[in-house]
Amino acid sequence: MSKAHHRKKQPETVRQQLLDVAARLSLEKGPASVTLDAVSQAAGVSKGGLLHHFPNKLSLLDGLFDDLTEKFERALAGRMRDDPEPKGRFTRAYAAIWFLPEGMADGEQWKVLTVALISEPHLRERWRQWIERHVAENVGTDSSLDAMLVRYAVDGLWLADLLGAPTMDTETRGAMLKRLLTLSRT
Repeated sequence: MSKAHHRKKQPETVRQQLLDVAARLSLEKGPASVTLDAVSQAAGVSKGGLLHHFPNKLSLLDGLFDDLTEKFERALAGRMRDDPEPKGRFTRAYAAIWFLPEGMADGEQWKVLTVALISEPHLRERWRQWIERHVAENVGTDSSLDAMLVRYAVDGLWLADLLGAPTMDTETRGAMLKRLLTLSRT
């Protein structure tokens, strides 16, 4: 019997490894470098093993989307749970997670996904639905024009960071966040 037959199968670990490698390849070499062959080779997983988890490149991107939005959901829920003020709670959690450098542990993978969102209509639609669902769930607390303005400002900062726009110092970034969080309460 070969080693493969004796090795303990860990499908979730392999799946996560494939997602991590796909994100890393995309960041290092660009989205075009994310091919099934390149991902399986870099991950040290057979192409059949990769195809077991992700039958094509779009399913790999969908897997990355699912993984990241699930983590984002947990981070949002935690921040919202810890915020005693209902008005603007979702907006403040959204701002804190995206705005602060330590807010989202998977920031590099989100950069990959953001690029994919721009180029893949299917993923853009999934993100639009995700946002619409959360806006609808928080319509009573986060539907003001100011809350919307805060979320769009945060999205703009995220895009500026992604594109490597001139960075702001920590003090300015903190002052901007403080003002946006105040605005979320109006």
